[in-house]
Amino acid sequence: MNSVPGQIVLAGHSYGGAVMTNAAAGDPDVKALVYIAAFAPDKGESALELSSKFPGSTLGGTLAPVPLADGTTDLYIRQDLFRQQFAADVSKQQASLMAVTQRPIRDAALSEGSGEPAWKNIPSWFLVAGSDHNIPVEAQRWMADRAGSRATIEIRKASHAVGVSNPRPVADLIVRAATAR
Repeated sequence: MNSVPGQIVLAGHSYGGAVMTNAAAGDPDVKALVYIAAFAPDKGESALELSSKFPGSTLGGTLAPVPLADGTTDLYIRQDLFRQQFAADVSKQQASLMAVTQRPIRDAALSEGSGEPAWKNIPSWFLVAGSDHNIPVEAQRWMADRAGSRATIEIRKASHAVGVSNPRPVADLIVRAATAR
């Protein structure tokens, strides 16, 4: 982030929330964190732990593991289950494209414990996807409350792909965080 002059607003979706939670810690230029259907772990917590804290995630049964030479595993959502799991409120054509171009996540990334969270010192905003099958809705609400979210909006029928299906509210929340005092 040293290459970006001025104040920074970080927005993260899904596992990107865990990444920015750690990346922003101790960075005086980051003025806001925006979690979009995202993980906001506390120290030592993993994404896997948070997705299991409340009922509702059906992700595990949709994953296609690909073992890697280093002993870790890449995880993909099975293409035939992708739309219902990840993007139920996206057109069939768009969801099909998303399914074939999805980037895997390493199993280690989901189970690794977080460092000291930036949300303890940096204001946060949250968007909860109300029909998310990856991160349970109650977990998203709970993380927002725990982080002291300045504003939490919920889109009741939004899937995990809320940034694709509802780009305006996502952009509006990011702008709201950027212009907050």
